[in-house]
Amino acid sequence: MKLGMIGLGKMGGNMTLRLMRAGHDVVVHDLDAAAIARAVADGATGVASIAAMVDALPTPRVVWIMVPAGAATESTIDSVAAALQSGDVIIDGGNSNYKDSQRRALALAPTGVTLVDVGTSGGVWGLKEGYSIMAGGTDEAIAVVRPILEALAPATDAGWGHVGPSGAGHFVKMIHNGVEYGMMQAYAEGFALMERKAELDLDLEQVAEIWRHGSVVRSWLLDLTAAALKENPDLDGIAPWVPDSGEGRWTVMEAIDLAVSIPVITLALQQRFRSRDESPFADKLLAAMRNQFGGHAIKRAADQA
Repeated sequence: MKLGMIGLGKMGGNMTLRLMRAGHDVVVHDLDAAAIARAVADGATGVASIAAMVDALPTPRVVWIMVPAGAATESTIDSVAAALQSGDVIIDGGNSNYKDSQRRALALAPTGVTLVDVGTSGGVWGLKEGYSIMAGGTDEAIAVVRPILEALAPATDAGWGHVGPSGAGHFVKMIHNGVEYGMMQAYAEGFALMERKAELDLDLEQVAEIWRHGSVVRSWLLDLTAAALKENPDLDGIAPWVPDSGEGRWTVMEAIDLAVSIPVITLALQQRFRSRDESPFADKLLAAMRNQFGGHAIKRAADQA
C-alpha cells in the first residue's frame, strides 16, 4: 500500500521505517529537509510539499500526520484536507485531545474526507516490538487503512483495534496515559521505600529483576525500570523533575466531568506538579503555621544549604 507520512520526528520516523519493512511504499514530508533526506536514504520517497505528496498518492489517498498536538496538528490537517478529495483518509496519530478529533472529523464530513484518530503507544521500542494502536473512525475508513494499522501493530491480530467512532482512539489513548501515570508512580514509590531501608542494603536492580518473572506486578514498565537501575543504580545525575504531556490532565478533567473517582491517577499527576516546584509555598506555609500555634522551630532556607 502507498501512503503519505507527514512528521518525521522520532516516532514518525520509526513508524515510516516499520511500514517500509512491511512492504508499504511511503511518501514523506517534513519541515526539516534533513529528516526527509534520512527517510529517503532508508527507502522512502521524499517530497517538498503537501501538494506534491497528494499528487504522488493513488486514490483513495491515505495521509498519516504525526506532528505535535494542538496548533501544528490543526494547521496540518487543514492543509492536507484542502488538497484531498472525497473518499480520501487523514490519520492523526499524535496525542490530540479527543474532543478536537471529534470536532475535526465533523468539520471534514461534508467534504467526504474522513479523519481516523489513532492513539499510538510504543515509544522508541515501537520500531522493533510494534505499536499499540487504538483507532477511532468510521468502519469504511478503518477498512481502507487496516493494512497500515496491521503493519504497525505487534501482529496483524494483536495490539491494535477499531475501538469506536471518531474521537474514540484518542480518548482510549488518553486514558491509557493516565493509567501509565499511576503505574509509574506506584513503582517509583515502592522502590523509593526500599531504597530508604538502608539497614537491609537492598539491591534494587536485583529486586526489579525478580519481580519481572512470575510476579503479579510484572510489566513492560517494570522491564524498563530494571534497565534504568542496571544502567544507573543510584540514579546519579538525574534531577527529580517530571513533566506531564497533558493527557494525564485531560484524564483527570474527564473524570471530574463524569463524576468518576480516579484518586491514583489524580495524585500521580499532582506528584508530577510537585516534582517541578523547587520551593513549594504550601510547605513553607505549613511550617509557618506550626510556628504560630505551637512555637515549633522553623528551619531556615540557609540551614539547608
